[in-house]
Order: sequence, then C-alpha cells, then structure tokens
Amino acid sequence: MNLEIILRYVHFISIFTIVGTLASEHLILKKELKRAEIGKLARIDMVYGLAAMTLLIVGLTLWFGSVGKPAVYYTKNWIFHTKLTLFLIVGLLSIYPTIFFVKNRKGNPEEIVAIPKTIFMMLRMELLLLFIIPMLAGLMSRGIGFFG
Repeated sequence: MNLEIILRYVHFISIFTIVGTLASEHLILKKELKRAEIGKLARIDMVYGLAAMTLLIVGLTLWFGSVGKPAVYYTKNWIFHTKLTLFLIVGLLSIYPTIFFVKNRKGNPEEIVAIPKTIFMMLRMELLLLFIIPMLAGLMSRGIGFFG
C-alpha cells in the first residue's frame, strides 16, 4: 500500500476524531458538572489532544516529507496557510478548557463544580473554526490559492 494513502487516511481519521471529541464535549458540558463528569470530559479531551497531535505530525509529514504533492504546493498557497492558522487557533483555544478539566477532575466525584462561561465560548469557537477548515481544504485541493 502506498505511504501517501496511509498518511492521508490517518490525517482524515484524526480530523473525524477531533470533530467527534469536540462535539462530545459540547454535548456533555453544562453550567454545573459533577467532578466525575469533568473526569469524563478530561478523558475525552485527552483523545482530542492525541488526535490533534497526530493530525499535526501527519500533516507536517505530508507537507515536508516528500510524500505526495511537492512541498511548494502547500508552501505557496495562501489558503493552506489560512487553514493551518485556523488549526493553530483551535489548538490555542483548547488550552484553557483542557487545564480547567484536568485541574477540576479530582476530588469528591459527587461534588458540583460551576463551569465558567468562557469554556462554553471557547468550545463553540473551536467548533465554528473547524466548520470552516474543510471548505478551505476543498478549495486548496482544486489548486485555488496557489501563487507559485
């Protein structure tokens, strides 16, 4: 089997995992949660983080690893850079919720913890940006945005 096909498949599955975990977090999130529920969110968030790291590593391999399209195809495409920037913003937005979930998961599992409104906003912003990225990928796959 071709290495490029395997890498693109892993890239694709990572994207689905990221979207699935963020959607799960959004569905579980309430104004107040028991620590046990926050523990569940922390585990889902860990899967999210692993998928994001996998996506980034595989994406960089596809970009610079001499697999598939030449690096210049991505390097000289402003849509690719926009897509990468949105992905990095999604990653930055996920830092505060991750820290909150990790810090608040331990203790009495029945204890109620108030969830800051900022976490709701950040999670929704992540989902919104993830909604835009596939459109950019589709444009890029058609060669739109290439300036080389």
